[in-house]
Parts: sequence; structure tokens; C-alpha cells
Amino acid sequence: MKIPAARTIVLVALLLAGLASAWRLDLVPTSGSWDVFGRFIGAAFAPTLTSQSDVGSNILPQALRAMRNTVIFAVAAISLSIVLGAVLGVLASARWWRLFPAFGPLRPVLYTAARTLIAFMRSIHEIIWAIALLAAFGLNTVSAVIAIAIPYGGTLAKVFSEMLDEAPDDAAQALRMAGAGSLQTFVFGLVPRALPDMGAYAFYRFECALRSAAILGFFGFPTLGKYIYEACGELYFREAWTYLYALFVLIVLVEWWSGALRRRLTVA
Repeated sequence: MKIPAARTIVLVALLLAGLASAWRLDLVPTSGSWDVFGRFIGAAFAPTLTSQSDVGSNILPQALRAMRNTVIFAVAAISLSIVLGAVLGVLASARWWRLFPAFGPLRPVLYTAARTLIAFMRSIHEIIWAIALLAAFGLNTVSAVIAIAIPYGGTLAKVFSEMLDEAPDDAAQALRMAGAGSLQTFVFGLVPRALPDMGAYAFYRFECALRSAAILGFFGFPTLGKYIYEACGELYFREAWTYLYALFVLIVLVEWWSGALRRRLTVA
């Protein structure tokens, strides 16, 4: 298959830009760095349940507690973000405002305000929110949960609003013709058509929230990331891989569970 000339030019330009960026950033690891990285990769084939820092101590109970904490942080954060996403997603839906002409000239203002707030929430990464909230409130669970919930709520709101706008409107039109009010048309005509896709996307974001909860452990929260960070800092790579595999198990279990629920929602 022949590649068009324009596409070839773009690919070559991207490659050259990548090489130039690597040169500018001096992305050339030293020989010592390669040795450490090799040890890290090699440790993946020999994880340990015995602590390398506290010889003879079993780290399995600690890993299980860290897995539990990671799930708790993720569940709390995604629950809050779903509430934020649902409310803002409705307010950012063009269909919602079209159903309420009584708002008149306020409709574009409120719609734009909701979209702007969503964009602001999404534009700041959870790590930056965590830094700001840690400075304000200190190391506590509220800081971690809100740090994840704000950007995730913005992302969910954007996707939810698009799903509501793109959902089939046959049921909504039938309800409208039958004399249903605007709120009834939206709640019973549009939301059920978009709900399976909204649920599936929310489950996907929960998987992402697990990873974000683990990463926030780098700041000291008692999730898997805390112990991965500490083990890597001491070059205890076998111990670090135990926690990495624990995170992998969590993601696989949640993927299996959410996949089963998504199939049930689709069938329903």
C-alpha cells in the first residue's frame, strides 16, 4: 500500500521533532543508569514477599492493606466525581437547554459557564491538585479524594454531556408528542438512552482512579504508590515489583468486574 506524500512528510517531521526534542533534553542515560534499569527489569522475574528493608518481615499483609486503601481512595474519589460529572454534564448538555426555552437569553450564558468550568477542572492534573490541596489542608484523606475528584468530575461531565447530546431522541420525541413536560422528556426519554454508555465510561474512569490513587501514594498517602516509591528509593526492586504486581491484580480484577457489569447494562 502506497503512503500518500503528505502523510510521509508529517511522519518524517514528527520523527525529526522527536529526535530534536531528545537532543535538546539530553535524553542520553549514563551507563550507570542502564545498570540500575537492568536490575529493575530483572527484579520483575523475582518479586519477593520478604521485606528487603526489614529482613525476615513478610510484606504480604502490608501489600493487602495498601491494595485496600487504594480501592477505598479510588471509590471515594470516583463516587464524588460521578456526582460532579452528572450535574455538570446535564448543565453542559445542549439538549438540556433546548428543552427549557423559558430561560431565554440566559441559556447560552449558563451553557458557556458550565462548559468553561468543566474545561478548567479537566485542565489541571490530579497531581497538581494534590500539591495545592496538601499545601492547604495537609496530608489527609480529603485532600487525596478531592484531588482526584475534581479533574475526573470535569472529564466525566464533558463525556456525559456529549453522550446526552448524541443519544437517540426517538423516545424523547414520543414523550413530547404525548404531552410530557420538559423535565419528564429529559429524564425518561434521553437519560435512559445514554445511561448504558455513561455507565460504561464511569467504570473505565474507576480503573483510571485506581492508578491515580496509587500515584498519590508518592505524596505519602498509604496506597500502593507509597510503598512502590519507598522501595524504589532504596533500590529494593524485588519488593517494588511485589507492589506493582499487586496494582496489576487490582486493575485486572476491576476490568473483569466492570466488563461483566457493562455487558449486563448493554443487554438490559
